Parts: sequence; structure tokens; C-alpha cells
Amino acid sequence: MSPGKPKNIDSYLASVEPGSRAVLQRLRTTIHRHLPNAEECISYAIPAFRVDGQIVGGFCARKQGCSYLPFSGSTLSALAAELADYEQTKSSLHFSPKQPLNPRLVGRLLDARLAEIAQRAGRKQRSKQTPSPR
Repeated sequence: MSPGKPKNIDSYLASVEPGSRAVLQRLRTTIHRHLPNAEECISYAIPAFRVDGQIVGGFCARKQGCSYLPFSGSTLSALAAELADYEQTKSSLHFSPKQPLNPRLVGRLLDARLAEIAQRAGRKQRSKQTPSPR
């Protein structure tokens, strides 16, 4: 990776080694196929995708391979059974360029994150409707 924050996903990918670049470009395409209205951005110096102002996912290249990031500490645990074969942390799913993420799994990750955002928005909406005690 080149030093400094990339200006966009294209500049980020240009700084990644070719094997990882190809798999991350395919992941980018998969995300856009699943969420055609997603807006590309850079968040925390990595490629990310927004829907209605909320980041729903992103990715990065690492020395050891690649990572998918749902930008949430609970999305991956919601799909624990499906992700059992992958190395992961609480907030990142690791994969190799030789074994990229299945597009169907990427769709499930995105759907889980969108559901989480909707649930959180519903809780906020309900709390606004609840009158405060006097």
C-alpha cells in the first residue's frame, strides 16, 4: 500500500498487489450487484460502501490476504455458522485471493448488516415516539 489515505476505491486498488487487487475488484462488483445504489467511499482509509448514509461493508488488502469488514461488531456473529471456516475477528472476516468469498455469502453479509441498521433505526424511532416522563 502506498502511504496516505486513498482518495477513492480506484486509487486504493491501484496500490494493492495484483492478486489481491483482482479478488477485491470482484468483491467490489459483487457488492454493487447486490446493492446497485450503494455509494462508494473511503472510511478509516479503506474502501467502503454506504446505503442511505450508513456504511454497510468494506474490504481491505492485508499482508496475509484480504478482509471483508461489515463496519459492525455484531454482523459476523449473526452469521457465525456460515462463517465458521473463515479466520475472523469480531469485526473482520479474512480470506485469501486463492479462496475468495462466495458472492452468495457476500449478499448474506450485506443483508445482515442492512437488517442490523434497520433494527437500530427502529429502536431509535420508537424511543423518539415514547413520551418522556414528567
